[in-house]
Amino acid sequence: MFELKNFIKIWAGLALIGSMLAACQGTNNPTPGTTPDAAAEEPITLKIAVLPILDALPMYVADPEGVFAAHKINVSFIAAASAAERDQIIAAGQADGMINELVSTVLYNKDQVQVQVVRFARVATEQYPQYYILASQKSGITDPAGFKGVAIGISQGTVIEYVTERLLQAEGLTSDDIKTIAVPKIPDRMALLSSGEVQGATMPDPLSLLALQQGAILVLDDTRHPEYSYSTIAFRKEIIDKYPDGIRNFLLAIEEATAKINADQSKWANLLTEKKLVPESLAGDYQLPTFPAAGVPSEEQWNDVIAWAKEKGLLTKDISYADSVTVRFLP
Repeated sequence: MFELKNFIKIWAGLALIGSMLAACQGTNNPTPGTTPDAAAEEPITLKIAVLPILDALPMYVADPEGVFAAHKINVSFIAAASAAERDQIIAAGQADGMINELVSTVLYNKDQVQVQVVRFARVATEQYPQYYILASQKSGITDPAGFKGVAIGISQGTVIEYVTERLLQAEGLTSDDIKTIAVPKIPDRMALLSSGEVQGATMPDPLSLLALQQGAILVLDDTRHPEYSYSTIAFRKEIIDKYPDGIRNFLLAIEEATAKINADQSKWANLLTEKKLVPESLAGDYQLPTFPAAGVPSEEQWNDVIAWAKEKGLLTKDISYADSVTVRFLP
């Protein structure tokens, strides 16, 4: 009787150990068709079309600093020489996301929603301008009123044209007072401004500082009306729907990189010149702006761009703010 009892105890103990081992095995080896543990998933790769603009600095910081990798994101950059080239890359599906602005987003989404804005990239502030309206040193123009009826070099149907008109209107000029001339390429705009062949031009920071260095006159910048000037990060809607966690992790990385830049603005001089974000002649003296924390343009800002696009004949109907701008991925 004693031996039988001992045998039953030993058998029960072995059965318990076996069931525990089976449970452990089941945890480490999911059955076919189940989702693997998130830690085992491959990092998502996002392709970003980038212009040589300062707005891209947080992305360039996040890469070598290992911030993207820490958030399980691989990012590959696809260089674009112009906004038109960037838009071709996005339209062809060769990139997943980009730095753009609301005028671009409106034009993308005028027939159907193709892209969504997920974050600010850069914003003008009362301390740091993003766009400058400059006058040729030969023009004699020193204030906004001097541009009444005078053609200003811009790129048509873009944020440059939008900002030019809104800033001058805020200073008292009417739509009839404002005249523009299409000079799409920034180097051409700078050359014509320097030679006096155009009396005014709107330029982005920091290339505007180079124009000032070459003799241009600052007439107006957006520190007086920063609500009109900002850039955004946008992704194709197809990518957002497919990789929502990837977009969320991307923005977590951008937030961390932005904090690194704002904490030590003197650390990135070599990166600025390496990526051609600042002209070499300015690199040593250029003061980085403060980059914005997580946020998106307001519905009021969106509606103003819609109204402007309709005024210019670029748009014939309203487009929903909620369909084109989302806060759901912000940290």
